[in-house]
Amino acid sequence: MAESTEHQQLAAILGPEPAATFQTVISHLISSPSSLQTLISDLISSEKRSEAEHVFNICKQADHESLSLKLAQLLQVSPDEKTRAMSSILLRKQLLTGDLWRRLSRNTKSTLKHTLLSCIQREDTPTSISKAICYAVSELASAVLFIDGWLELLPFLFQSTSYEAPPKLQECSFLIFAQLSYFFTPFKKELHTVFLYCLSSSTRSDEVKIAAFSAVVNFIPCLRKSEDQDRFHDVLIEMMRTVMGELNKGKEIMAQEAIKLFIELAGTHPTLLSRNGQIIRAMLQIAEAIDVLEQGTRHLAIEFLITLAEAGERAPWIMRRCREFVGLFFPILMRMVSNVKDDPSWHTAETDDDIALGVSGDYCVGQECLHRLAIALGGNNIVPIALEHFTAHFAAPEWPKHHAALIALAQIAEGCSEVMIKDLEQVVAMVLNSLEHPHIRVRWSAINAVSQLSTYLAPDLQVQYHQQVFSALNATIYGLQNRRLLAHAASALRKFIEKCARDILTPYLDEVVSQLVVLLQSEIQMVQVEALTALASVVVSFPEQFQKYYEVVMIPLRVMLLDATNNPVWSKSVACISLVGMAVGKEKFRDDAKKVMEVLMSLQGSQMEPDDLTTSCMLQICADLCKCLGQDFLPYMSAVMPPLLQFVQIKPVETVTSANDNCDMDESDDESTETITRGDKRIRIKTSVLEEIVTACNLLCCYAEELKEGFFPWINQVAPPLVPLIFYVHEKVRKSAVSAMLKLLLTAKLAVDRGQAEGCNETYLKQLSGYIIRALMEALRKEDDSEICTNILDAIKECTQIFASTLDESHVKSIKEIKQVSTRSSKKRKRAERTSAYDFDDEERKAMKVEN
Repeated sequence: MAESTEHQQLAAILGPEPAATFQTVISHLISSPSSLQTLISDLISSEKRSEAEHVFNICKQADHESLSLKLAQLLQVSPDEKTRAMSSILLRKQLLTGDLWRRLSRNTKSTLKHTLLSCIQREDTPTSISKAICYAVSELASAVLFIDGWLELLPFLFQSTSYEAPPKLQECSFLIFAQLSYFFTPFKKELHTVFLYCLSSSTRSDEVKIAAFSAVVNFIPCLRKSEDQDRFHDVLIEMMRTVMGELNKGKEIMAQEAIKLFIELAGTHPTLLSRNGQIIRAMLQIAEAIDVLEQGTRHLAIEFLITLAEAGERAPWIMRRCREFVGLFFPILMRMVSNVKDDPSWHTAETDDDIALGVSGDYCVGQECLHRLAIALGGNNIVPIALEHFTAHFAAPEWPKHHAALIALAQIAEGCSEVMIKDLEQVVAMVLNSLEHPHIRVRWSAINAVSQLSTYLAPDLQVQYHQQVFSALNATIYGLQNRRLLAHAASALRKFIEKCARDILTPYLDEVVSQLVVLLQSEIQMVQVEALTALASVVVSFPEQFQKYYEVVMIPLRVMLLDATNNPVWSKSVACISLVGMAVGKEKFRDDAKKVMEVLMSLQGSQMEPDDLTTSCMLQICADLCKCLGQDFLPYMSAVMPPLLQFVQIKPVETVTSANDNCDMDESDDESTETITRGDKRIRIKTSVLEEIVTACNLLCCYAEELKEGFFPWINQVAPPLVPLIFYVHEKVRKSAVSAMLKLLLTAKLAVDRGQAEGCNETYLKQLSGYIIRALMEALRKEDDSEICTNILDAIKECTQIFASTLDESHVKSIKEIKQVSTRSSKKRKRAERTSAYDFDDEERKAMKVEN
């Protein structure tokens, strides 16, 4: 009965009658605003929509030819815009599914081609639908042009670009040219004429010119010969003239679209755009028109210029006239970073995330571009011009100019470090003198510059000017009341001492520790965080010195330890305490270690989720304390292991799609997830969960390494969830799991040998080693990562050396087979490397054949 109903539905939908019934199905399909792909892949709760999807899928399977014709008919005659739009999308997807086009009859193919081109010509078609049809034509053409051709298409497109054609039809034809550029390269001369004629016309619409320029930008990269590409330089010049003309008329939207296309071309073919500097000079004029043009327009021009600068030798005009270019461009960027106001809210900001308060879009873009320009062109081209501008800005009475000079100095430091070091005296004087400037925003930018220079001009800054910098920062820290400046000063001090050699920092150690203790007692969270980070750096560099500083630094650290609600400060304070403990040794640290563990145990009882940041931090700190206390840490293991085992057993949420499916590629830039391709599957996993599993495996290694046989009671709980991880899809997880499994075996061996494996003997050890070695060998057979294969082989080798007496014949046989395969593979790889070497000769080739 159900089958009969389906046949009736098909007859009604795909039959010879008008498309009313079919339109009803389509109208249900468009009842949701979701994209077609989402409509097809997701079940929508709407009853009508669900039924429509079901019927549509039946149509696709039952009679794809009639369905294609019906969609084309609906696209042509339906009065409803949404229906026509959906029909164009469905038709495009339908025609490009598998080998459907090959299976259509010749008459149907001809009808569909004719219908699509006819629909483009309809003047009453809304622009959005016209563009959807253009995409359908382009994708269909790209699929069929090399199969059975489309003779009508090229004449249709050339005719549609003529001045007499309606503007919408001209735009559509250029859009199709843009999408099918590769196929039309044999007609480069004709297209050059068409493009130049269109772009030089004063009567063509903005939309038509943008579509034409898009076609040019797509077409040029398809030309293989540089002389063919050069032929289109006059087209680019004409487009630039058009942009300048539109800007003079106040039409910035069209100009912005054109500049975006110039940027796209600058990324792929910079040589063509920097051939004689005409386009570069025009873009500099746009970038400079701060009081005339919108920010968006100017920023696009600046992005174009930066993109060309980053092209290096592929932008010959800039390389030949680099000083001239920087001389014109650098003042524009300096003017942009001068665009800052004294916003009152900046002074009371709680975190450094509010750094943008009181600054403009120009300031943010200018700051970024100064950094990129310095990286691209280097100090020889930037520093001489920059220092001239900095000197002039410092001589000006306005504080924003002083602020701008310091910001620019910090931004170019990375790219210009080698040259700036030669002018270090002048640079340091500019920065340190500004620490006493009356305006707080200038003092902030001076401290910021100290931070940047401490990193990028190290170690020269530390070696030559340690006394001046320490003295200036000391005076700044003790004299500051503003929380923003205090936090930044703490950060600058941290970065400076991190790059200091021990012999330089040692004379200042008392002073530095005193400063950090003062900062630790601040009520400002961001100040405390920076001070804790700096103190941790000092502890790592001078562990032997902390016997005398122990009590002084532990006073504020103990206070922080008790405030677990202040998470960023608390986690860093506990980490810092553990570092101090490792520096002074367990005898001195034992009492404080007990207090730390009491706090950690109290937190563990607060029912935190496995992915809670505090739990993760706690487990890492416990491992550090274990390193410090050694066997004295054993009493705490019963509290540490349960949450650690939870992390090992986390089941990451995986989104699995086909490796050939591009529907989720838009999410590829999502830093919170990682995408792994295995065979024909693409798997997306939450990055933080992967990191937690890897960390848990590494912590197990740590506990097993430090506690040795003391870790034995936990082996039976750890091994079962750990073994599956050596087969997991993510390499880091597999690698860390292999390391942890080897540690488990070594721990068990020690416990049995020393008589501390209660109730277990050689039989238990044989079972455990057999279980783990079998798993490792199976993992090796499936592993395709060469580094992990090496790790597994090393682990198996160590196991066979230590547990030789417990291995049965099957293990020995399997290991021998693996060794043989590994040896052959290694020899084959070495031979391949030799055969590709430049000095490989016939004599060596003959020797290899004899060896084989």
